[in-house]
Amino acid sequence: MELEPAAQKALRFQRYDPQPDIVGVFYQPLRKHRSLEGSFMEYLRLQGGRIEGLPIAFDTAQISLSWAVPGRINAFHLHPKRPQDELWCVLEGELLVWLVDVREASPSQGARRKYVLSSEAPGLLHIPTGVAHGYKAGCRGALLLYAMNSQFDPSDPNEGRLPWDHFGTELWEEDRG
Repeated sequence: MELEPAAQKALRFQRYDPQPDIVGVFYQPLRKHRSLEGSFMEYLRLQGGRIEGLPIAFDTAQISLSWAVPGRINAFHLHPKRPQDELWCVLEGELLVWLVDVREASPSQGARRKYVLSSEAPGLLHIPTGVAHGYKAGCRGALLLYAMNSQFDPSDPNEGRLPWDHFGTELWEEDRG
């Protein structure tokens, strides 16, 4: 098909290349049972603090909630003082999540990976220690439930911050295509 020159010059094609793997990161869908009266979903099954059914051992030390208003960017943070792995699950709304491996000598060092977490198709996103993580809430905002294998210590916070645009402003740009 022939296009006018201005349209031909401006034309871009969406790419569907596979995203890079980040060592230790995994996403595990959860089953949401729906009916006309509502829905039910199991978040975690615990046996002595350890979560059942994961591909790794994960001992839960704390469970928290985070609410984000529409468009909120909460990025980037790490837990550099002590190991802290997290399991994220969005209960309401959507989050655009970016993960970046900043672990020295990791086989996936420098890899950036995007996830869209949604209450419509809930799942667990495992974020290991040393992977910078941040999110942008969707147009409805979001409610994030997350489990950690380390407890927050207000006398010695383990919450290191990088600037929201440290890995590029394009990560958070709106898709207007």
